[in-house]
Amino acid sequence: MGKYFGTDGFRGEANVKLTYEHAIKIGRFLGWYYGERVDRKCKVVIGKDTRRSSYMFEYALCTGLMASGADAYIMHVTTTPSVAYITRVDDFDCGIMISASHNPFYDNGIKLLNGMGEKMEEETILKVEEYLDGNLSIPLATRNVGRTVDYVAGRNRYIGYLISMSKFSFKNKKVGLDVANGAAWSIAKGVFDALGAKTFVINDEPDGYNINTDCGSTHIEHLQKYVVEKGLDIGFAYDGDADRCLCVDEKGNVVTGDHILYIYGLYMKERGKLNNNTVVTTVMSNFGLYKAFDRVGIDYDKTKVGDKYVYESMVKNGHRIGGEQSGHIIFSKYATTGDGILTSLKLMEVMLAKGKPMSKLAEPVVFYPQVLKNVRVVSKPEAQNDPDVQAAVAAVAHKLGDNGRILVRESGTEPVIRVMVEADTDELCEKYVDDVIRVIREKGHVAGA
Repeated sequence: MGKYFGTDGFRGEANVKLTYEHAIKIGRFLGWYYGERVDRKCKVVIGKDTRRSSYMFEYALCTGLMASGADAYIMHVTTTPSVAYITRVDDFDCGIMISASHNPFYDNGIKLLNGMGEKMEEETILKVEEYLDGNLSIPLATRNVGRTVDYVAGRNRYIGYLISMSKFSFKNKKVGLDVANGAAWSIAKGVFDALGAKTFVINDEPDGYNINTDCGSTHIEHLQKYVVEKGLDIGFAYDGDADRCLCVDEKGNVVTGDHILYIYGLYMKERGKLNNNTVVTTVMSNFGLYKAFDRVGIDYDKTKVGDKYVYESMVKNGHRIGGEQSGHIIFSKYATTGDGILTSLKLMEVMLAKGKPMSKLAEPVVFYPQVLKNVRVVSKPEAQNDPDVQAAVAAVAHKLGDNGRILVRESGTEPVIRVMVEADTDELCEKYVDDVIRVIREKGHVAGA
């Protein structure tokens, strides 16, 4: 991770950490960098979510791109996966999404995608950062400046692509959608309507300030209540840029990303479509998911937290499905990124193919109680590598055996060690987490202790 860009783009409070000047410079760099590599006009496609500041960043990026001689194609309000899809299929040199995903409205972010619609390579990102720091000078286009092209047609093509994904009609199915006053607002309902569903939508009146506010996948309790009150068959909740999806079954229970990986992973296995018999998870998936996989004979890979690492494992090993508990699910046959609306269509497919309600499909995944505590430490590596701390962790792992697990990991963004235990009861989780933290404290690793 660089100075400005983390695993999910350059993100921060708009015009505080991430300013319009940054956006102009990012546009300037990308227009020049890709323009040098093609023997035609450089083409860049841009999408944005519904935040008020997204419009400012869109214009700033367009200005920078045009000043470097590139053409900027704007998809307007649309989802992250739609930008990834259009970048790839319409041969753009790169793609840009303006969004801070599930963050509050005053934050924003700039995500960069390569010509394949994948997260941009680290080496290119580092060059962008070099330019942001003023360590690189690039020429202005003079007689050959770029232009801005309205590209709402790209969004419509993506909607058509999603509709073509479904093997089934959703006729007579009552589906609830919480679009989080975000990017899915312009896409999700049209897709479900076209497939014949009776679609009920909440939080679909974006005003620039209400994205993710007490709605969407981070506040799924509203959809739970709505599904039960309206007697719906199923509900789906998206985040601000719709790259993740959580589900609510007909009884109002939450179906998490872990449940989705199990439900669709098993469906693939039963049809002989699960490459390498493996589903990719992150280390934060619940122990109950792994027990459920064991019972049906599905293997799993565990990566670091972040959809970037999930996707890397999938590409490297040829796996077809992976994701995170948060509802970031990647179907590598169809997309290079998590796609919330695609995920909901895939869940509808399993429900219709098997003729079972969602509650039945999710039933085999029984979550283990979990306790996670953060410890602020002087040095993350020293605390992690202390032999006594490692011995305490090993002792807990031994006591848990096959009935739980312990995970001790460093935070990627702050001086914190996270100690997490999953076991049969909350009391056991609490006890084992505290056992390890006590050793960390006794060895003098805790900051300010």
